[in-house]
Amino acid sequence: MPTLPREHSAPTPAQPHQARQMAESFGTDAQRYDRARPGYPDALVARIVAASPGPDVLDVGCGTGIAARQFQAAGCTVLGVEPDTRMARLAQARGLKVEVAGFETWQPAGRTFDAVVAAQSWHWVDPVAGAAQAARVLRPGGRLAIFGHVYEPPAEVAEPFAAAWRRAVPDSPLGERPARRPLDPYLAAYEKIADKMRGSGQFDDPEQWRFDWERSYTREQWLDLLPTTGGLTRLRPDRLAEVLDAVGGAIDSLGGRFTMNYTTLAVTAAHTGTP
Repeated sequence: MPTLPREHSAPTPAQPHQARQMAESFGTDAQRYDRARPGYPDALVARIVAASPGPDVLDVGCGTGIAARQFQAAGCTVLGVEPDTRMARLAQARGLKVEVAGFETWQPAGRTFDAVVAAQSWHWVDPVAGAAQAARVLRPGGRLAIFGHVYEPPAEVAEPFAAAWRRAVPDSPLGERPARRPLDPYLAAYEKIADKMRGSGQFDDPEQWRFDWERSYTREQWLDLLPTTGGLTRLRPDRLAEVLDAVGGAIDSLGGRFTMNYTTLAVTAAHTGTP
């Protein structure tokens, strides 16, 4: 499943951050989202912390707090900003301070931070307004870090998923995409984010980081995660069941588990302190 939606995955809206129904669908089952979604490489968290001037972190679109808890474990003080009340409540119940708002309109009330991070969430933020808001709340030398996973199961799982999706949602533009995609489109998407950061005039030249890792999934674990991904969050129960049955059968044929090769991409830059 991709870290970012295809730019032409629907005729309207034109930009991912305008697709509010999709963006707000992930809180439908916040408990499942928090349970099933993977965390982020410890090396990525450590690198962001080491490159930031201090421990105060703002987590944009923090969701249920998956990344925020990792930054807390690394010694940071974290404030989350999350537009979905359902996700925010779960994060708060797990000890994270969260303010419910969209990042572009969130009011910092004079507060500033050493790092602004966005884990799997920046594509739901207006890229121009988001970069400007991040610059506004970062201390000089503070770091903006935007990151997310690119993950595709092996062909033996991806192809039955794609076929089941086309049957369940025959009119979906997502059905046009191949079962597995090369990494290049995602690298290009992160380069576009870097371009917006450069264009703001508020950041040093962005760096792009890459972390490759893998994780083994059982049938139960993968079928727990799938309904939390874009597109499936809004499927009717009968159509979702059709997709999950097909994928479950594919995993059964592999002996009940498979190995996922993950790539976590990040684009990051330090705030120049320019007003």
